[in-house]
Amino acid sequence: MRKTVRMGDGKMLENRKTGGFSAAAKRRWISLAALLALICLLGGSLAEEYVVDLDAITPREDFINRIIDQGEEIFKKTGGHAQRAHYKGDIYVCKNFTVYLFRQNRDDFRMGAYPGKTLVIPNNLPAKKCKPYNYGYCWEEISASDGNPFEIAAQFLYDSKLSFDENLELAKEFMRQVKRGDYFQMSADYEYGVGAHSAIMIEDWDPETDSVHWMDSNMRGYKKKGIRYGIVQFDEVRSVEWWARAFCHKKRGATIYRLRDDIVYADDVK
Repeated sequence: MRKTVRMGDGKMLENRKTGGFSAAAKRRWISLAALLALICLLGGSLAEEYVVDLDAITPREDFINRIIDQGEEIFKKTGGHAQRAHYKGDIYVCKNFTVYLFRQNRDDFRMGAYPGKTLVIPNNLPAKKCKPYNYGYCWEEISASDGNPFEIAAQFLYDSKLSFDENLELAKEFMRQVKRGDYFQMSADYEYGVGAHSAIMIEDWDPETDSVHWMDSNMRGYKKKGIRYGIVQFDEVRSVEWWARAFCHKKRGATIYRLRDDIVYADDVK
């Protein structure tokens, strides 16, 4: 039985800045080394049962994986201990945390349609521009041509013309659109507080349990001597209804932001 191992386009891209190989090329060869080691361990006929496509993980998926992996690292490092989340520059403020993870990993990536643009993540839309809704349900509108790699995948805004139960059903359907790597933004009124909150979804919506998995910072926390401290969470799980009830209130809502499909490695387009 003939088996093949593909290395994408087979190119080793030289990094002109460092004189070495590009990050993308290094990842491919590290993966190849791991594959060869696996083949040696499996041996002859058993190894032939495997066909490995080393480009199965797209640059977009790699970007998402890096963001989630770093979030998990920070979660483990902080060990459930609250971190200062009070001042503008504190990375443990909810939106700051999600932005930090994005910015720490963005430099290796670009959009295929706009390869010359460094990726940017929008700020929350200012309160005055959110009216008649409360602050926190969405971001500023920045075009892809200006570096924004996110698109709105779904949005919920409470409709006062409908009953609460009707709104709740719409909010639950909205939450069922969640995919791994989505950035989530809401204006909430729930057990953890009132106001804006940001999170990153780490798995697709689970239809068997009707729940979502996410990571964030400062959903849970406390104040000490007037200073806010927030806890980093990873692989938290709650039902779709729990989330829906958080933002299913008059003048509140939520938005799911998703990375565009044309994410590429920066080294591959320079």
